[in-house]
Amino acid sequence: MKMRLEHDSIGDIEVVDDKYWGAQTQRSLMNFPIGTEKMPKEIINAFLLLKKACAIANMSYGKLDELRGNAITTACNDFLGGDLVEHFPLAVWQTGSGTQSNMNTNEVLANRATEILNGSFRNKAQIIKNRLVHPNDHVNMSQSSNDTFPSALHIMCVLEISSQLLPALAKLQGALERKAAEFKDLIKSGRTHLQDATPITLGQEFSGYASMLEHAKQQIIVATEFCSELAIGGTAVGTGINAPKDFGERVCAELTAMTECTFKSAPNKFHSLTSKDAVVFLSGALKALAANLMKIANDIRWLASGPRCGLGEINLPANEPGSSIMPGKVNPTQCESVTMVAVQVMGNDCTVGFAASQGNFELNVFMPVIAYNITQSIRLLSDSMVSFSTRCVEGITANEKKLQAYMEQSLMLVTALSPLVGYENAAKVAKKAFAEGISLKEAALDLHLCSPEEFEKYVVPANMI
Repeated sequence: MKMRLEHDSIGDIEVVDDKYWGAQTQRSLMNFPIGTEKMPKEIINAFLLLKKACAIANMSYGKLDELRGNAITTACNDFLGGDLVEHFPLAVWQTGSGTQSNMNTNEVLANRATEILNGSFRNKAQIIKNRLVHPNDHVNMSQSSNDTFPSALHIMCVLEISSQLLPALAKLQGALERKAAEFKDLIKSGRTHLQDATPITLGQEFSGYASMLEHAKQQIIVATEFCSELAIGGTAVGTGINAPKDFGERVCAELTAMTECTFKSAPNKFHSLTSKDAVVFLSGALKALAANLMKIANDIRWLASGPRCGLGEINLPANEPGSSIMPGKVNPTQCESVTMVAVQVMGNDCTVGFAASQGNFELNVFMPVIAYNITQSIRLLSDSMVSFSTRCVEGITANEKKLQAYMEQSLMLVTALSPLVGYENAAKVAKKAFAEGISLKEAALDLHLCSPEEFEKYVVPANMI
């Protein structure tokens, strides 16, 4: 394996020659052989966008010459959307500021930019020895890991919520709304406390699910707005040392133009470096969505339980065999997948909250684990909602015979008789019908509480929804 020497302030170190990273990345690989969790590609893409915006801003101030600046932006473009695993290998379990991931990005871009300026892909070791673009002096100009990592974290949140989670949520919400319309005339027994309750339509039940997602969407949108504030420009401790005046504003303007998402410079950089409250708020909104998805998926698999010995009010698509021993069994696997994602997101939220509470003085030093967990929550929720919509909700059908049979047997239809005979007499009717296995009408007539005509007038399920 061909190696080359890379150098940092500690000294020389060998790096595999076909990798773009440098000395600090190599040291991180050696010093943190912990777990299999790598820095998420979404965070790396956010870093690349940020470095591109910073290079453009530095050129606008005349701090960075256009030759190097343009090479850095070209290098960013080369890696954006590409295979990031090969050149961005660092573990989540590294320095708590994410300094090594910031330097990984700086080194990769510096070496690629130097390669571009040399105009040749041959003899990489010689090219890097005569480095034209330095990872600290040029790529990291006007920046610190302490303001770039929290900025990249917020950029990732805004972009992934916008491009992945909200479209996935809209897809599932739309599927539920269509089912609500399809089932709007199917009257069934409602249930509270897992016991029979007054009638409801299957469409009304599904409309509640759709409304849960609408509320979750609005909560997530509000939470995401706080993540649009970026720490960039605060540099090491929030004072902005070594950065031009209004550097954060210029970088945010560039990012807004690049992504079509609005970013703004955080008004108080001391807050934005040390506090992760915006991500905690967003994680909480994601947990609220997870709680709603848990309830929806649980309801749907209960409603589909059976097919003969359960509720069986709806039918789910048969996607795969459900048992290795019981022939013909089909399970609500999409519901189970959604509920597992929900509990993972709830656990992630605990991690994000604990980590955010651990900021000391001018910096939070739990940022990589925050980034890992919030990224996973967004990705899992997005993927699961698309799958649940496509492979479950869109294929749900109603078992109309079961719906009608349960509704007609419900003792809680007697609620409609209360205005005529009073609460206590209505309770007597329900208890008698249940004890003797007779209909509500038979019980009411046996108790001489109403006439047949009065019963028929008051107890009309269609008027109870």
